[in-house]
Amino acid sequence: QVQLVESGGGLVQPGGSLRLSCAARGYSGKFYRMAWFRQTTGSQRELVASIARDGSTVYTDSVKGRFTISRDNAQNTVYLQMESLNIEDTAFYYCNFAPWAAGGSYWGRGTQVTVSS
Repeated sequence: QVQLVESGGGLVQPGGSLRLSCAARGYSGKFYRMAWFRQTTGSQRELVASIARDGSTVYTDSVKGRFTISRDNAQNTVYLQMESLNIEDTAFYYCNFAPWAAGGSYWGRGTQVTVSS
């Protein structure tokens, strides 16, 4: 059974940085897409960034230039380096791994990121 394990969330002051990690266990292949989503109370889960198997990336407009997504295929791990964090980045962050271009995907349990002074 595939499990995604996130780490790296926490409390940070505005302008600070955090690095999130998400590692897959129980899967020996290379995921087609790895992504980070986030969700705040009362809002829908939104895509923050994704990275495909060929290394191409997509970012939501609000994080462009501040967040960087990367992946380690050998470790089946995805990272999200977050810089210049602001209060609006406060959310529960989830990783999502898709084995193929279409079909189902796997979700992590999430990690809380709180930006506050």
